[in-house]
Amino acid sequence: MRIDFTPIVRPYFTRIAKRVDYWKGNTERIQRDLLTSHLKRASQTEIGKKYGFAEIANCKDPYKEFSKKVPTVHYEDIREDVMKMIKGKKDILWPGVCRNFAQSSGTSGGKSKYLPITDDSLKGNHYRGGEDAVAHYLNNNPKSHMFAGKGFILGGSFSNTLNIPAGTIHIGDLSATLINHITPLAELVRVPSKKTALLSDWNQKLPALVEEASKEYVTNISGVPSWFLTVLRHILDNKKATSLKDVWPGLEVFFHGGISFEPYRDEYLEITKGLDMHFLETYNASEGFFAVQNNPDDKGMLLIIDRDVFYEFIPVTEPDSDPIPVWEVKPDHTYEMVITSSNGLWRYRLGDTVRISSINPVKIRIAGRTGAFINAFGEELMEDNAERAIAAACHIHNSNILNYTAAPVYAKRNKKGRHQWLIEWDKQPSDIKAFIVTLDDELRKLNSDYDAKRSGNIFLEMPEIVNARKGVFDDWLKTKGSHKLGGQRKVPRLSNSREMMENLLELNKE
Repeated sequence: MRIDFTPIVRPYFTRIAKRVDYWKGNTERIQRDLLTSHLKRASQTEIGKKYGFAEIANCKDPYKEFSKKVPTVHYEDIREDVMKMIKGKKDILWPGVCRNFAQSSGTSGGKSKYLPITDDSLKGNHYRGGEDAVAHYLNNNPKSHMFAGKGFILGGSFSNTLNIPAGTIHIGDLSATLINHITPLAELVRVPSKKTALLSDWNQKLPALVEEASKEYVTNISGVPSWFLTVLRHILDNKKATSLKDVWPGLEVFFHGGISFEPYRDEYLEITKGLDMHFLETYNASEGFFAVQNNPDDKGMLLIIDRDVFYEFIPVTEPDSDPIPVWEVKPDHTYEMVITSSNGLWRYRLGDTVRISSINPVKIRIAGRTGAFINAFGEELMEDNAERAIAAACHIHNSNILNYTAAPVYAKRNKKGRHQWLIEWDKQPSDIKAFIVTLDDELRKLNSDYDAKRSGNIFLEMPEIVNARKGVFDDWLKTKGSHKLGGQRKVPRLSNSREMMENLLELNKE
């Protein structure tokens, strides 16, 4: 007999969801108090002594002094401090010794970056953010039976690229750290086992995932849409099923994040036919759990302002300007996010850009990365434009993608410039030429600058699509040290240079 614990835990999660009511009109107070708390907690660290956190925390306007004395930083500015923390030094960027680090690739010089995951950030942010996601889902779905079964969580694994002695510290995907430190109670309601979840060899991990998950009564799944799709297809093949309803009749929600869901939506709708399926977006990065979709009818995500992260924003139109606090942002403006958090990141420039969809409370939509755009011809094509356009084209032409990237091809002699798209198909359209026309039309609808440059083929020719062989993006990620399926790895969607595209095209020949 299966026991449904949802009615038992619902009051707890309802209280979590309802605290958002207090946020309205209190964003500034909540965020100011949080910043002051961080300054006091870190006052005796190296960075706290360097900038006088104790004095800042006790002055009349802590935020004003904080923004004046503490500079914004990129990862390379703090790399040396982080390496001290990795070597076991305490009280560097946050009190105590940090023993967990999330590895992420793609920073300057091709070096990996290692982001601190302190005990405080685990308890006060990452796990709390996960609670928020469940709370808002249950709040919007009173008929949910989510806790009548288990959650299938797809994550990455640890790595040892720095040759640190085993057991001293853990370096790898954020998801590996979250799984490794999960409470015994939560372990009872999730799949796969910790041993399987942390396997690094996907030749072993994939069949183990399929075997374990297929045997369980799964009601919810969590992970990155592209990588989860691969696993779910293997499960369907294993069960000789066409819909996940035949595998998990109680499946009801997918908590997704990491990349845009739109290019994969149609495929998920196809493999969940017959289920009353819900899709809830989260913004859970290696640096922190920042936002969650709290209304299924609103694509904006609620910025979580009371979970150990202090937010500032830099207008993308003025990248060299001083950041503004969250209580000063304006709707329909796009900003680069800057965070201060209990993981020891102080005024840290994430490189992520978000568009403010509403305020009081603040809601955001991910716009892309600061370096993910194409503006080789004045077209100012942003990642959000690309994601929405290719999703629309796939829907119209009954096709699906696994991965893609795009870069400019510069004008030569009598040839005009164009955008080149490398696409790894899951289901290729029957007419590629028609797909290109639709993609171009959708981009023109979404972006007036692109539309102007395409007008009359004067500056830009029609886009070009190159079909990618299966696995080429995985191969490219391996060359960047990001070879583990299911981790926090992402393929850059747009690039203003051809370096990445040329590397991929070379791999595509093999």
